[in-house]
Order: sequence, then structure tokens, then C-alpha cells
Amino acid sequence: MEFTIGNIENNKRFYIETYGCQMNFADTEVVNAILLEAGLRPVNSAEEADVVLLNTCAIRENAETKIWNRLKELRGVKKQNRSMTVGVLGCMAERIKEKVIEREHLVDLVVGPDAYRDIPNLIAEIEDGRKAVNVLLSLEETYADITPVRTSGNGVTAFVSIMRGCDNMCAFCVVPFTRGRERSRPVESILHEIQQLSDEGYKEITLLGQNVNSYKFEETDFTRLMDLASQVNPEVRFRFTSPHPKDFPEPLLHLIAERPNLCNFIHIPAQSGSTSMLERMKRPYTREEYLDLVAKMKSIIPGLTLSTDMIAGFCGETLQEHEDTLSLMREVKYELAYMFAYSERERTYAHRKMKDDVPDEVKKARLTEIINQQMAIQADINLEEVGQKHLVLIEQESRRSSDQWSGRTDTNKMVVFDKLDGVGPGDYVEVEITSTTSATLMGQPIAKSSIQAFFGRDEQAHALATS
Repeated sequence: MEFTIGNIENNKRFYIETYGCQMNFADTEVVNAILLEAGLRPVNSAEEADVVLLNTCAIRENAETKIWNRLKELRGVKKQNRSMTVGVLGCMAERIKEKVIEREHLVDLVVGPDAYRDIPNLIAEIEDGRKAVNVLLSLEETYADITPVRTSGNGVTAFVSIMRGCDNMCAFCVVPFTRGRERSRPVESILHEIQQLSDEGYKEITLLGQNVNSYKFEETDFTRLMDLASQVNPEVRFRFTSPHPKDFPEPLLHLIAERPNLCNFIHIPAQSGSTSMLERMKRPYTREEYLDLVAKMKSIIPGLTLSTDMIAGFCGETLQEHEDTLSLMREVKYELAYMFAYSERERTYAHRKMKDDVPDEVKKARLTEIINQQMAIQADINLEEVGQKHLVLIEQESRRSSDQWSGRTDTNKMVVFDKLDGVGPGDYVEVEITSTTSATLMGQPIAKSSIQAFFGRDEQAHALATS
């Protein structure tokens, strides 16, 4: 890994706060690598740091509000350490560069998602008394040659970015403007990173992309990439996010069904349950097509669980369109949903061409109805888990008690259970579910296990039952 850097003062300390999606957390790990290579060292708080960076999210108004509030707090911290450099990275960078530097005087550094290699040079410019900005987007940058440095996390689960940007132009989404056009990372660099993570003891890897199932590098598509990834280590399990319903490959479903370490869980964003609303959102599928895809998924992959994204109160939403969303959620029965009230984002099609005409109080009321229904659905689904046995990957101690572990099932459900001698984070344990809430399963540990042993037993039982 090589960088051409400016004349940074040696031994500067840096601290990064990350907001928003999993892609941002993966990007922070890339920035860690770049700064460490440049001679900076990480610390655990802004108060200890010479360089404080906020890796930002622009997807919703609430996310941006958090950033503005945090920058104002850091202005107070900087008064105690006037040599401190404060910077904004990521998705908010391009839109707010003039306001945060020239009008509000809150930051010294603004760097877009494709310019992280330039951060050491920009810090050197600041030391020379200049403000530093690089928000240029790239058609090539994937950071494929940089090995991310994970300075936080549980040492069990990791994210691997396989592509950047997005070519979909959904009416509500700012990602194509903040992260640029879609480009895929070379296969070998992805497999190399996965092998490194496996060697370091990581047991669950999530492949990331804004439209992950459109991955394509030379002759390798996403299904083939998942096939290759799953073969690196059969005891490392794999997830991916987020796919788009418009081009979900059926061969991938068959691969998940037959490969034990490809998790039986898919996040498949719907955004709305109304065909007319989906058309206004510029989502190129109908309600019926989405439901057909879900039915196909469930028929091919036994025991599959699904999650989704839903937006309440998008431009022009009628009561009937809202009811269509509720009915879709009842029909699909998602195990998890990320639910939001629509907030207008600058530069999007909706901002330029449509009217944000659903009153805030209506948005909030509809969002509350969506959330309440989803919580009830989850509670009912989880009750059916009582008595079932799952293979749980231990991630960490439970927040409730130091006498318990918490981890996730293959189907992405959080499970809390009593500690078992001889096991810890990174181990698989067979657990019988004894009780539930709408969000968490509680269980009784049976024994330490493995992917091959647990799912191999199921395959043998199936073979006997069908012989």
C-alpha cells in the first residue's frame, strides 16, 4: 500500500466518528489504513485527538442534523485545543462544503467518498494555514489495493465493500450524487480480503454495495462472487446488503439454498407497497412483481427470513397508497424493517421535480402505524421460534448480563443465552429458543457446534425423510 503524502507533522493522533450505513463504517476502516500508513495513530476520543473526522451520512434529514449538532459541540472542544483539525468525510461533504468552511467556520477539512487517499495531503495543507477540500467523484476508485484497518468492533463480524456508487436514480435517493457512478472492485482483491479476515478469526462477513446484486467485474457476476467467497472457508458465514428487487438473480437463490455458510436471510428493500407510489419513486417494479420475487425466494430457500426498507409519506402519498404498504408488510411478514418518514434531499429527482406535500403530522402518524404493525408482526413470528433450535454465532457479552452471551442466528435474529463453558466470541453454539420479545430471542445453550456439523445434520435428516 503506497501513498504520496504531504509533510504531515509526525505522530499526530486521529479520531473518527462514523454515522449512517454499513458502507460508511467500511469506509472508515479504509481511512484508518490511510492515516496509519501516513504516520498518524488512533485514539479513543475527540478530546485526545489532533485530527477529528466525522464520516457522515446524507440519506435522511435526522442523520444530517446529528452531524451539525456534533460539529457545534466540537467547536467547543477546539477552543481548548486550537491546533485541532476538524474534518467532514463522506456523503455530506459535497453539499455542505461551503457552509461548514466559509459561513459557519466549523471545519478545516472536507473530503468526499472518492478522495480518502488525499487526506494526508489535505492535512498537510491545513498545517500550512489553508482550508482543504476534495470532493471530486471518480469513475475508477474502489480502494481495492488498501487493506482496511479495523480499530473497533467485536473481532467476529466484518464488512467487505465490493463496489461503490449507484446507477439507479430512485427519486428519493441522494446516493448517486454523493457516491457517484457504479463500479465494481476486482474479484481477487475481494477474495484476498476475505481470506485475511478468515485467517484473523472473523466468522461472519457481509458483502456491501449500494446495489450489491449488480456487481460485475469482467466475467464474474454477483452469484459467482458469492460462490467463490463461500469457498474460502466453509466455517465463515456470509451475508450481503443491499440488493435491488429489479434484477435479483435466481441462481443466487439456489446457491444460498445449497451452501450452508450462505445465510438464509435477505434484505430486500421494497420502499412502498403501492405500484403507483413505486412508479413515482422511480422503482422499476410493481407490487405484484415484488411479491412474486418474495414468493420465489421463500419457495427456493426453506426457512428464509426477510427484511426491508419502507418510506412513509413520500411525495403525493394517498391514504390508499399507505394502506397498500401496510398490506404488503402483512403479506410478506418481514422479520425486520427499517422504517422512515420521507425527508427531502437536495439534488434528487423528487427535490427537483416533485412536491413534498404530505404534512409532517401525517408522515409521523403513518410511520407510527407502520412501526406498530411491524412490531406486532415480529412478535407473532418470534413466538413461533419457541422450541426451535438454531446455530448461533457468539458476538459478545449480552448488555443485559455478564453471565450471558449474545449472537445471531443464520436467519439474522439476535439471541441471548446463558454462558457455556469453553465457548466465547467467534464460536458457534447450538441453542434452543425458550422465550422471545419482538426484537430478541432468549435460549438455552445445548453445545458448541459448527456450520458443517449443524447443517449437515439437517441435510442428512432431509435425505432420510425423502428416501
